[in-house]
Amino acid sequence: DSNTFIIPAHTSENRKYIPMGYADSDTIITNAMYMVCDAPKWVFAVVSSYMSMIWMKTIGGKLKTDYRYTNLCYNSFSFPKINEEQKARLTALAEHVLFTRENHTEMTYGEMYNPESMPQDLKYAHQAMDIAVEQCYRPEPFTSDEERLEYLFKLYEKMTKKK
Repeated sequence: DSNTFIIPAHTSENRKYIPMGYADSDTIITNAMYMVCDAPKWVFAVVSSYMSMIWMKTIGGKLKTDYRYTNLCYNSFSFPKINEEQKARLTALAEHVLFTRENHTEMTYGEMYNPESMPQDLKYAHQAMDIAVEQCYRPEPFTSDEERLEYLFKLYEKMTKKK
């Protein structure tokens, strides 16, 4: 259905974001992508965020120098429980990213997500979504990728600790 969220299995090492999206019922999902059925838009915001990208770069695989997304990236990514207001905010920001991409139909996703040709409005839409995702973790901003990873690994440790 139209709520099938797709994630490419491979992406360029140069990208800040993986060009993810939604598929319709006519799309054939191959082994070159992952799918999340019935995924609400706020999940798109979380999984396509920079925070998720940092996690994927650390625990995902590689194909030569490009990144390889795996089910481990998705299933082990720690994200706190969020309330309906946060979900609504993330949903609105995800929709903004998706609508912004529609303003650039003359470009392929590869061109849109190339750091050298990424449209400014798409960069800003992703940055706003990143801020909202990171605020789900804590109110103060992260100062580095190392700090983000440290925080994610602490959450992962809590998530996997036996009770």
